[in-house]
Amino acid sequence: MKCLSKFRASANLLPIHLTNQQSLSFSIVTTPTRNPIRKNNESGHTEIGKENKDFADLFDEITQIIGTHDFKLDSNGANRFPIVNSRCDKVRHLECTQGVCENACVNQELETGIIHTAEKDVSHIIHKATQILRGGESEASIENRLEEMSVEFDSDVVDKVLKRCFKVPDLALRFFNWVKCKNGSFVTTATYNTMIYILGESKRFEVVEELCKEMENNSCEKDIKTWTILISQYGKSNAIGKVLLLFEDMKKSGFEPDLAVYKVMLRTLCNGKKADIAMEFYKEMASKQMELDKVLYKQLLQCLAQYGDTNAVYLIADDMIKISQIPEQEVYTCMLKSFCISGGITEALEVIKDMKNKDIAMEAEHFEMLVKGMCRAGRITDALEIVDILKRKDAIDNKIFEIVINGYLRRNEISKALELFHNLKDCGHMLTVSTYTELMQHLFRINEFEKGFDVYDTMLETGVELDSVAITAVIAAYIQQNRVSEAWKMVKNMEKKGMKLSSKCYMVFIKELCKISRYDEAINVLDHMRGLKLCIADNIFNWIISHMGKKREFGKIEEVKKIQRTNGNKEETTLDSSSMHIKPKHKTILDSVVICAPAKSFSDHDLHKVCKILSSSIDWCSKEKSLQKCDLYITPDLVVDVLRKCSLHGGAALQFFAWVGKKDGYRHTAETYNMAMKIAGKGKDFKHMRSLFNEMIRKDLLVSSDTLNIMILQYGRIGLTNIALKIFQEMKDRGCSPNSSTYKSLIISLCGKKNRKVNEAMEVFLEMIQAGFVPDKELVEIYLQCLCEANNLLEAKECVKTLCTLGFSTPLAYSLCIRALCRAGNVEETLVMINEVGEKDQNTLNGYVYGSLIHMLLRKRRLQDALEKMESMKQFGIFPTVHVYTSLIVYFFKEKQISKALEAFEKMKQDGCEPTIVTYSSLIRGYMSNEKINDAWNVFHKMKNEGPLPDFKTYSMFISCLCKEGKSEEGMQLLSEMLSVGFAPSTVNFRDVFYGLNREGKHKLAQAVLRRKWDLACSRKLLT
Repeated sequence: MKCLSKFRASANLLPIHLTNQQSLSFSIVTTPTRNPIRKNNESGHTEIGKENKDFADLFDEITQIIGTHDFKLDSNGANRFPIVNSRCDKVRHLECTQGVCENACVNQELETGIIHTAEKDVSHIIHKATQILRGGESEASIENRLEEMSVEFDSDVVDKVLKRCFKVPDLALRFFNWVKCKNGSFVTTATYNTMIYILGESKRFEVVEELCKEMENNSCEKDIKTWTILISQYGKSNAIGKVLLLFEDMKKSGFEPDLAVYKVMLRTLCNGKKADIAMEFYKEMASKQMELDKVLYKQLLQCLAQYGDTNAVYLIADDMIKISQIPEQEVYTCMLKSFCISGGITEALEVIKDMKNKDIAMEAEHFEMLVKGMCRAGRITDALEIVDILKRKDAIDNKIFEIVINGYLRRNEISKALELFHNLKDCGHMLTVSTYTELMQHLFRINEFEKGFDVYDTMLETGVELDSVAITAVIAAYIQQNRVSEAWKMVKNMEKKGMKLSSKCYMVFIKELCKISRYDEAINVLDHMRGLKLCIADNIFNWIISHMGKKREFGKIEEVKKIQRTNGNKEETTLDSSSMHIKPKHKTILDSVVICAPAKSFSDHDLHKVCKILSSSIDWCSKEKSLQKCDLYITPDLVVDVLRKCSLHGGAALQFFAWVGKKDGYRHTAETYNMAMKIAGKGKDFKHMRSLFNEMIRKDLLVSSDTLNIMILQYGRIGLTNIALKIFQEMKDRGCSPNSSTYKSLIISLCGKKNRKVNEAMEVFLEMIQAGFVPDKELVEIYLQCLCEANNLLEAKECVKTLCTLGFSTPLAYSLCIRALCRAGNVEETLVMINEVGEKDQNTLNGYVYGSLIHMLLRKRRLQDALEKMESMKQFGIFPTVHVYTSLIVYFFKEKQISKALEAFEKMKQDGCEPTIVTYSSLIRGYMSNEKINDAWNVFHKMKNEGPLPDFKTYSMFISCLCKEGKSEEGMQLLSEMLSVGFAPSTVNFRDVFYGLNREGKHKLAQAVLRRKWDLACSRKLLT
């Protein structure tokens, strides 16, 4: 191997480019530079003008190069300059010292162990042990059944059984602990390594730490593979500080880091965007004569380019050519791509210039990279100039046009993208499925469904083969328009053609169905997936159950849980030893068996750390110092999640938002601003919410419908409906089209109890229908209830007719209005409307409105009529529901008939109806109204211990009841408890306790409650 120092001493083959240019200010804003070397706090108009001129001169020079260059076109466009060819590019074996190759030796020993094990034929032992572990508990425990195997285990068998349990770390750990108790000699360093690897993959780092301490206590020494696994697993979680600490600890333990360790360190630092530290490690590797492979070189180049260290990029490129003997053309291609990805357009142009000066062959794909980089950086005008030159040189293909379309879509200039698309189509150009899909997705997103489906039809006409992403986009669009039958038809057609849709596609299908309250269809999708024997992940079930819970669809939840119980997705997955060897990201055996979810851009460890600091009681200065000490890799996704989880501590969350915005290399996105505005609104800090909105505009961030929806909802929920209407009009004046969420937010606000505006709600609802949006079930219920309570029955009936034309079934449309009439207590109109429905739909309708009718009759104290209705319903096979029994319980408590209320409760459970939060809340209210306070507390504790957990309404109701019964101190305790379980007490909650304590003569406690209210209000606002 050639020594680095020898080449460093010689003259450089590549010029080291040190740029003293400031971050360029273009007519279209580009990605800001992140190079700390190039930052200059004193920037004037003259300097910026000079920079613009420098860029213009450089750009003119490059366009002349392109104009005079002789292109040689190759039909294999994308593969002409592969940076890494996974099929044919073999990683060269390195000559290295004994210390450097220790990991390789460990692997060799592991392979030898596998051969010996095969000779002993222990496969039946491994299989039997795995079967017992995966079989779960039965009459005998897992440990007892392992004991009954009556076979001799050894360390190698233990290791292999653990690898079989790779996907179920709890079982692996249980087996590991059993082996330790049975015979500690079976647990070797190799066994610990396997266990640490498995736990690290599942992010169980607290157990990993315990195992490391256990190794020390048991005098089981770590080997270099232990350190490599630890560094790798913490690196995957982006715990940079911990990784650096482990590296130092490894050296202190007497182990010399080998090539594998350095590669893991470098990869981790690059992924964590720690370019300066990565460069130090690279220099250390170079001094030890260690050489990178192409994949890692490429990763390092991109990291340095994003950091803005042009000097370092050229230094690495120099080593790639001189030490690793990588062809100059390939190295320059890597550099060009790195600068283009990072938005360093000036640097990318310099690379093109250098290639020309050095007579390095340039092909069309180099300019494709440049065009793509310019489009990403927002310099579409310059990109189009290059495209025009390439077009005149006849050195252009469809790919470059697709890049421009993508550039327009990134800037939300959909009309220009669509115009270029149609021009290409008219000229006979064949575009890829990804371009069609991107166009459709953007059009569907702005509710241009007709244009989106036109693109889809064009794709079918031109014979472009659909992929799962395109199919998912079209299915989602169909459902958004309530065209569920067409969505199903598309799914069935694709399956007939042999295309297997992914679980992700079906998840989108389910989510869109739930959004329009088509829960039966969502359950049908689950059944369909089960019929196809697709693995339905628990997160899909959890999302559906959570969504249905919010909509109080408890009957549907049981159906989903039933499917979940019968869902057989326990496939055996093994961990082969080759996957534990730390390598660059080539395909390993582990890759072939583990399907990972897309990696988040932040670690849960960082998220929990920040949330813990923000939710603490220390002042902001102390919190800021703690945050500074944390080794955080801040991304917009992390900021959004932190804000969401810390919404109860709004003041600290908004301080964090402001602090993060000042960090070098970080820039807030529209999503982070939207979340910050939502938190400010929830804390009634409307001045700051508006300030954040104005800040978004100043920073040229996209102000979408979602942003304005948040403002409408936050103002509307506290009755500031005039301001909500004003923002709605402002949205339309800005040319921002309201979407279905906009209309829903505004109508819900206008229909609320506070400052209700019925006429305006009717106008907005009509506008929503005319705009082509279909209201969901939740919105229709709120709207109809508002109309019925305002006694506007004519408009309510017109709404029912409209719903029938929009695809709602007759029984469903009528049931929504009948329920609203029942809540308004209008018995006569309810009965009239029921009779308007035809006989064939009567049974279905009765099933929908049964509970509401009984509830209304009982509210009117018509018990006999309610009981007769229940009996008549039984004759049609419709039996009492939870809703019906809960209404009976409420009625009997009001009538002071406690024994009958409890009889109804027991009968409900006997009939298989599971009590809900509303049922238990009714019991608490009933006991309180009958002065049985201890019984009320018993029900409340039962809810907390056994479920369902009390919600905000339960806490509010109980506090109100306690204060009315002279138990305001107990209500005060519930205020504190609300905060601890994640509910922010409302003004009404504080008022009830405050007035109650004053009535009881406990004025000091009342003042304490008032102070607590002020403290909470202040903690949810940004105090300046």
